[in-house]
Amino acid sequence: MTAPAITPRTYVPQDRLYVWAMLNPAAPTLVGEVSLSRLVTDCATFTYTPDWWNFPLSEDLPLIPGQMFSAGQRDTAPGAIDDARPDRWGERIIRHIDRPARLSILEMLLFAGDDRFGALGISLSATQYIPRYLGPYPQLADIARLASTIEDVQTQAPISAEIQRLIQPGVTLGGARPKALLQTGAGPCGIKFSELDDPVDTPLIEHATMTLAAQAGLCVAKTGVLPLPQRHGKARHALTIERFDRIGPYRVHCLSAKTALRAASLPESYGALASILLRLGHPNRQAAMREELFQRMVFNILMDNTDDHERNHSISLNLSDGYYDLTPAYDVVPSLQNLGYQALTVGSSGAESSLENALTDINEFGIKKPRAMALVQQVAATVEQWAGHFRQCGVCDADMEQLAASIDRDALRQQRQEFL
Repeated sequence: MTAPAITPRTYVPQDRLYVWAMLNPAAPTLVGEVSLSRLVTDCATFTYTPDWWNFPLSEDLPLIPGQMFSAGQRDTAPGAIDDARPDRWGERIIRHIDRPARLSILEMLLFAGDDRFGALGISLSATQYIPRYLGPYPQLADIARLASTIEDVQTQAPISAEIQRLIQPGVTLGGARPKALLQTGAGPCGIKFSELDDPVDTPLIEHATMTLAAQAGLCVAKTGVLPLPQRHGKARHALTIERFDRIGPYRVHCLSAKTALRAASLPESYGALASILLRLGHPNRQAAMREELFQRMVFNILMDNTDDHERNHSISLNLSDGYYDLTPAYDVVPSLQNLGYQALTVGSSGAESSLENALTDINEFGIKKPRAMALVQQVAATVEQWAGHFRQCGVCDADMEQLAASIDRDALRQQRQEFL
């Protein structure tokens, strides 16, 4: 029997929803229930079903049947459940386009749809997986209309029901920037757009930055660019991102660094995340992952990516052995703010954006000084060639000028050139 579709108009607010594991979407498995707290306003609680013994969803959700878990704060869900909710862009779509009868954290979880980041699904039922399905996804032929719709959402212009289908699948993805899901021959991929007030062609620049990071030896999500109609006479692009939380028809359980660090009661720092990799990573893989994380930190510093917050790093569960891996890097792009500090703590001088600071905490990464210096040199040598690479990617002269004002400012250029 086919369950009725969940729509904003027919949905009746529920105080209890159900969490399912969608590792194999053909065989969903009930994990537990998520409910509104009776003690904290708009806070979710979570309880495992007695039959779920596969793995704990996160360290702060140990497998204790009957135990009720709560983050204890407004507008939050406990542990890994919080990663299943939409971020700012998704919430914007739910609030201004879906507009369900209630807007609690449970509606945010449910209306994020069935294709969210990671492998968890939210259902109305404990006996049958009944999520909010979104789709069909837009196709390549829809890209111009999709870009126009993204702009309409940002200005809160009226959106027709026909056009809503283009934009709604984007609620499933995390992040603050405008995005959607796009159907391609290889399956769905994420697609990101510029914000209306972006001073540069951010999607093209993110693609250039990600491919530069790959040249530096970093493991990054595969990206591409799609041309869009010009706006005010300037070329524009959309960024496509291959989903690393999908392997063929299967889904991968992922945790943001925010969730992993909070679960372990650790501070929001690169060093603390390295200790998570040491504890949760496979003994044969954790050394390489910690080195990789160190190099990402150095790259972010030298490329002025100061938006390297804890949701822009993730780990994924390898079901073949039960250990966690560092996911490919994503959302790596110059911030163009010249702040001089990162979002995460770097070393003994806090979040200061300096290689000297990065080298103060190398013990957390399990790296000796000579090896750390060699890794910094490798990244610095690649970043030194950033301008030529960005031009090859098609970044225009006006944007190159703004980028150079950040990446080649004295504070960063002198640091990297000391290692050449």
